Amino acid sequence: MNKQKLFSCCAILACTWIIVTWDTPLKTLWPVIVALFFVVVTRKAIWGLLAGALAGSLILSGGNPWQAFVHLFTLHLEPSLKSSWKMGAILFTLILGGFAAILDGGGGFQTILRFFLRKGGDASKRFQAAAAGLGILCFFDGLANSMMVGRVCKEMAPKCGVSRVKLAYIVDSTSSAVACLAFVSTWVAYQLSMIREGYELAGRQINPYIVFLKSIPFNFYCWFTLALLFVSIFRKFNPGSMKTFEDSNSAPEATFIQSIEDDQETRVGLHTVIIPVFILIISFLLGFYFLGCSESLWPVTLRKIAAAFGSDAGPLVLTLSGLFASVIAISVYPSRGPNRILEGLISFKRGVQSLIGPVFILLSAWMIGSVLSALETAQFLSSLITGTNASVLIPSLIFITGSLISFSTGTSWGTMGILFPLAIPIAAAACQTMAPHLQESYLLIAVAAVFSGAVFGDHCSPFSDTTIVSSISCGVEPHDHIRTQIPFALITAAVAIIFGFLPAGLGISPFFLLFSGTVFLIFLPSVLNRFKKNKVKRYPI
Repeated sequence: MNKQKLFSCCAILACTWIIVTWDTPLKTLWPVIVALFFVVVTRKAIWGLLAGALAGSLILSGGNPWQAFVHLFTLHLEPSLKSSWKMGAILFTLILGGFAAILDGGGGFQTILRFFLRKGGDASKRFQAAAAGLGILCFFDGLANSMMVGRVCKEMAPKCGVSRVKLAYIVDSTSSAVACLAFVSTWVAYQLSMIREGYELAGRQINPYIVFLKSIPFNFYCWFTLALLFVSIFRKFNPGSMKTFEDSNSAPEATFIQSIEDDQETRVGLHTVIIPVFILIISFLLGFYFLGCSESLWPVTLRKIAAAFGSDAGPLVLTLSGLFASVIAISVYPSRGPNRILEGLISFKRGVQSLIGPVFILLSAWMIGSVLSALETAQFLSSLITGTNASVLIPSLIFITGSLISFSTGTSWGTMGILFPLAIPIAAAACQTMAPHLQESYLLIAVAAVFSGAVFGDHCSPFSDTTIVSSISCGVEPHDHIRTQIPFALITAAVAIIFGFLPAGLGISPFFLLFSGTVFLIFLPSVLNRFKKNKVKRYPI
């Protein structure tokens, strides 16, 4: 950080002593403003969340810096460290980071890619679909997804007639969007934690995992991102400058494609990925049932399964399933010498270390959430909309706000940490006159809107680690990746609002909206092509 940025950050934080003297509820918004300012200036989510928490603590302590500093840890951090639920979330996040690193080190993903390229058909489409499939298979971590899939596919892309810029789009689209939707990933512990914080601030007791699962159909931006991805692949839809890159790319190399199709050894090593991922999913599902079911396990009924997933066993199940899957991944780690297990353990350690930073972001988010709760920021914002008719617009406004924050800051987790303590109480206030079942659905839309807005920035922000890693791992300049990614992101965001959050606020089924939006995206290339042809006929050059 240069001196100018340091001075501006210190100046904005110093303004807190002026804000303390204000006798208005508006000052409860100051921690959010400080957090956003720090994140934009420093490009680090953790500094923004910590600065916002400190500013809020200063307001609560009447401007006493020592008391504010002490209370920040004793009142706003220590309770989180004593929570078994939150500690389980941290442990699972670290374990799954190690699991992802083991799979990456084993080299099984390249084997899977070559296996799918052996099938007949258009080599370009085959490669793009295989790359997208790999991205979906790496559902357990967004950043690891970007690194692994990009690195595996980079050399093959030009030989299959696909530009590396298009590959970067595929990699980026299947990273955060997939991790955000996955029911078990390095994201899910953080997501559950934020859901829990938001609902507690709204004065509602819920099971965060059940809320997360129910919110998945409303996560319109992530679903439409994947829908547009496959439309782009199979309908060759390349808006904006992406078309220039794809048109300038050479045709597939016949000799390379033939060598893959003739390769009879591509099945070797598939088990190094398939088995651990299968074990992760199965152990998670069985673990929830065996550890979460309070009745006799047999016979198995839907009611017992629902009750098990609604239990408080989530953190324990996530931790144990991640640990068990990691042990299996190490046991099938490809042999490269006598120290196979040691190599697997080293990879696991490397993966755990890579997620220490995100864990500190999680701790910082808990701190600022606690501070905002003490300041009653959410109650103030909720009072502004109570009694108004803005309930239909609020999910869309939450999504737009989250998109602006995440694009400006480049941090999805930071966006969730800032927005969740505010969005859920606001939504709860907006729907308090609705019937109970409608209130539940409305809050689910708000939860999904925060997730969608957070992923938007991860998808196309020039400051996002996922965006940068996707471009670098694919051998593309970040500038080229961003300018080709933004048209896709904006199209998806528009569809998410028009076919998603706006009508969902009126109570329309999310499944019908997902179907309608997907149909629109499928026909969008034809509509745009017809529009271009008519324009050329009317205004010939």
